Amino acid sequence: MELKRVVVTGIGAITPIGNSFPEYWDALVNGVSGAAPITLFDADQFKTQFACEVKNFNPEDFFDRKEARKMDRCGQLGIVAAREAVVHSGLTESNVNKERVGVIWGSGIGGIRTFEEEVSNFATGNGTPRFNPFFIPKMIADITPGLISMEFGFMGPNYTTVSACASSTNALIDSLMLIRLGKADAIVTGGSEAAVTAASIGGFNAMHALSVRNDDPKTASRPFDKDRDGFVMGEGAASVILEEYEHAKARGAKIYAEFIGGGLSADAYHLTAPHPEGLGAFNVMKNCISDSGIKLEEVNHINMHGTSTPLGDIAESKAILKLFGEHTYNIQINSTKSMTGHLLGAAGAIESVAVIGSIIHNTVPPTINHFTYDENLDPRVNYTFNKAVEREVNVAMSNTFGFGGHNACVVFRKMP
Repeated sequence: MELKRVVVTGIGAITPIGNSFPEYWDALVNGVSGAAPITLFDADQFKTQFACEVKNFNPEDFFDRKEARKMDRCGQLGIVAAREAVVHSGLTESNVNKERVGVIWGSGIGGIRTFEEEVSNFATGNGTPRFNPFFIPKMIADITPGLISMEFGFMGPNYTTVSACASSTNALIDSLMLIRLGKADAIVTGGSEAAVTAASIGGFNAMHALSVRNDDPKTASRPFDKDRDGFVMGEGAASVILEEYEHAKARGAKIYAEFIGGGLSADAYHLTAPHPEGLGAFNVMKNCISDSGIKLEEVNHINMHGTSTPLGDIAESKAILKLFGEHTYNIQINSTKSMTGHLLGAAGAIESVAVIGSIIHNTVPPTINHFTYDENLDPRVNYTFNKAVEREVNVAMSNTFGFGGHNACVVFRKMP
């Protein structure tokens, strides 16, 4: 069976540094930090008191007040990103068979804000179980693709992937495979997360996973820097429209990139820590290259998982050097988490959008907040510190790894 080609025909994003794809891309190139003191709850007593929140987001600018109250912030952000991508693609303006258009979404946590609020209200009440009738639909991680499908009438494959921080990359890979196999003509895919909440910040603080640089939030996310002390929580959503190449061509859609491969692997090592030699990361990138059918030397750019944790950045860097060898020094590498923070389950989507932007604009955004070299990292590797670089980007890769040892990798290529 000949596999079908898959292309990107629409992009949408709502992020800590921009509430649309053009705004997001402009902020990335200019090295804007999205970190600031937390406003979504009172964090004064927490070890970490800052995060990368989506700014200037009023749900009633996008939804009827009654409808907005039926959705968790995670779902709201997801729909906004999906709307932009769908409009961008012109998909609803074309005569498409909606039974062959799916929605596959990723979220690691889902409606945690709703869960917190409802359980807190019960715990502080008189013991009478009076829960909001929308509690369950708002909370469950799979509701966002359902909401998107209802808005546009897309009746194809519809579900959510959950694999911690690899969730939305898994969603993209599932979408790639379904279109390749002819199971759908187009899929709205991506991910959303809204985990700047008391339980989330408190839980990650208990694991010593978050930066506690409260005196200087904007520079707290510093991947590859010697003094990095943990990741910065982020929130937001990103979406891409994936489409079978001939289907896109037939309707005259603009094509932004070709999605040529996806890889999956497991560390099988530790609940939260990566394999110290980056074994899982090595395998997932190797699998992705194999799936894409390209040569290692064709890769121009890698957006690393690069969370700004002491162990993770080193392990992933070792894996890249092991796989790409001398070609590593020709690759423009970065971590956009230095600007957006870590969006957990939505990280893969927002970073895939970033590498597609690099292909479109032949520009690699910087890894900001680098001040001190880490002697554990090879100084010959080009991490794109502090300033964007203009260069030809024909093939770009994005890595995402999650607690539990889940690894996912995707690669995109410029269309002639």
